[in-house]
Amino acid sequence: MVTRQIRVSGRVQGIGYRDALCREAEQRGVTGWVRNRSDGSVEALLQGAEEAVSALIAWARKGPPAAHVKELNTESPAREFARDYRSFERWPST
Repeated sequence: MVTRQIRVSGRVQGIGYRDALCREAEQRGVTGWVRNRSDGSVEALLQGAEEAVSALIAWARKGPPAAHVKELNTESPAREFARDYRSFERWPST
């Protein structure tokens, strides 16, 4: 199992990006969370089999049809988020 934290910027808020990411994660068996950030980006933590997480990151680079992803950064999860997740959740915006 791997855990990755991503930050996606571009036109990714107000177009259903988070909901689409939730659906894609659930279809791939990936757990974690997604939320909007005040700077206009979307942040997510992805946890699951390496192949499933990699496939979800590849999907996130394009997003749903209305999205225009300019940049996607991937990193290890922040220490405060280092735990096992049981489902994929939509978290409140920060």
